[in-house]
Amino acid sequence: MNKRMLAWYVLPAMLIACGRQETPVVTPRPVVVMTIRDAADAAAQTYSGEVRARHEADLGFRVAGKIVERRVNLGDAVRKGQVLARLDPQDAHLSASASLAQVAAAQADVELARVEYERAQKLFVQKFVSASAVDTRRDQFAAAEARLHQAQAQSNVSSNQLAYTSLIADRDGVVTALPVESGQVVSAGQPVARVADPSQREILTWIPESRVAQLKVGQKARVQLWGGDGKTYAGVLREVAASADGTTRTYAVRVAVQDADSALRLGATAAVGFLQEAATPLIRVPLGALVRGEGNAAQVWVLGKNGVIEPRQVVVDAFHDDVASIRSGLAVGERVVTVGAHVLKAGTPVKPIEQQAPVALDVTR
Repeated sequence: MNKRMLAWYVLPAMLIACGRQETPVVTPRPVVVMTIRDAADAAAQTYSGEVRARHEADLGFRVAGKIVERRVNLGDAVRKGQVLARLDPQDAHLSASASLAQVAAAQADVELARVEYERAQKLFVQKFVSASAVDTRRDQFAAAEARLHQAQAQSNVSSNQLAYTSLIADRDGVVTALPVESGQVVSAGQPVARVADPSQREILTWIPESRVAQLKVGQKARVQLWGGDGKTYAGVLREVAASADGTTRTYAVRVAVQDADSALRLGATAAVGFLQEAATPLIRVPLGALVRGEGNAAQVWVLGKNGVIEPRQVVVDAFHDDVASIRSGLAVGERVVTVGAHVLKAGTPVKPIEQQAPVALDVTR
């Protein structure tokens, strides 16, 4: 085959190959979608918090010293009166011994002053001493008795300080914190162990100052663990802090859990849902779901049943901290894009990811 015939075969094949254009593959964009809930349920305010014991205390020694023994570990159950840790008692023993010696010396002074006073009284009867001498002996006797009482009180203080070298649990509970170790020198009142009473558990959460006025003591709530199996617990708002935290400017709120069980482990993260007594019937969506549409109108992206997104104009009633109240444009059960809405365009293929979080509590039950 000569070169001219080879060109007749190769040239058409090259032209056909150049005319082919591969269709680009469009990867669906992942987006987070949320299903619109009932208006009353959407009005529920939810916050994250921590499982705490209602009664807990940081225990510390009432005297300074060096820790020579720590008898408990984290998570240990302790009983009232149990020894948790001990200080080196040597200095306390010496102080108690010195106080006892002072008491003995004061007792000897009292006995001597009593004898001198009685002798002066007898001599006064015999007209050998004056009345002023008797008064002097009586005053010396009274002063010696006062010094004895002082020495006895100081001895009691020294005995108490010796007893304070042992840290005693003042209630039944569980050790939740141990910030010190054996061999460490601690000051009086420094926290050594935290003991919590697990019989009464509650949720400690923090509420923004813009919403704290909506909460009232005695209001019902629902509690759900983040790491649990979805079980919810009934709760009652027990306490609202009178002043805001100086750093976060939020108010501490404590919710008592009425049907707490062993699954509510101390320190676990939980969600608390409050249902307002006068819930507004408006639908609420996260602020991230709103974008600007035609004419700067508020718009959301709604995911249809066929998996195609479409823009939807909505009428916003009010903006809150992290959500917006929608007056019209959405219906219960529709799925709205909440994350990634600002980069979407009509016809963009998406991969929906359902927004699932334990803070979405059914507080209406």
